[in-house]
Amino acid sequence: VLDLGCGYGWHARYAAEQGAASVTACDISEKMLAVAREKNAHSAVTYRREAFEDADYPAEAFDVVLCSLMLHYLADYGDFVEKVHRWLKPGGILVYTVEHPVFTAYGSQDWYYGPDGEILHFPVDNYYYEGERDAVFLGEHVVKYHRTLTTYLNTLLDCGFRLKRVVEPQPPEDMLDLPGMRDEMRRPMMLLVSAEKPR
Repeated sequence: VLDLGCGYGWHARYAAEQGAASVTACDISEKMLAVAREKNAHSAVTYRREAFEDADYPAEAFDVVLCSLMLHYLADYGDFVEKVHRWLKPGGILVYTVEHPVFTAYGSQDWYYGPDGEILHFPVDNYYYEGERDAVFLGEHVVKYHRTLTTYLNTLLDCGFRLKRVVEPQPPEDMLDLPGMRDEMRRPMMLLVSAEKPR
């Protein structure tokens, strides 16, 4: 298993606990990797500090590639898809999560509020204009890359992947009474995609 943008290593450890013989987990943040090595250590997991753009693995080296919430920080999605396709064995699976294009389109990633601070709606604008968006994440200014749903899915198909599942997750019923959770039903925030490299 290759876990790209592994963060604190939750998925890497999960894969190992589910029987993966080996997991290579990469991230560019040394702070996140330090936490991963401490809290999600496993004999089958190797953590590496590496930017995706610098990554190079042998062809057909992995059965599964995971990528959680990293793609909206990559400038070149096509390069990602081509590399992963090359690294996967025939029959291999890519699973990724990304911020939903509705969520990234406008850029601010915040609700539009009324004069009394009430949520009016979520702004979606410039949807078809792909590219850089300025955003604030955990109080820090970051650059993210907006892409349409068409780009996310058709790039996979054009590279030879076969789509297995596309999910726009929503809060489970038992969480809807938590503060602010019902508002999460008003717009999609995340997109989950799985695709297979045909045999």
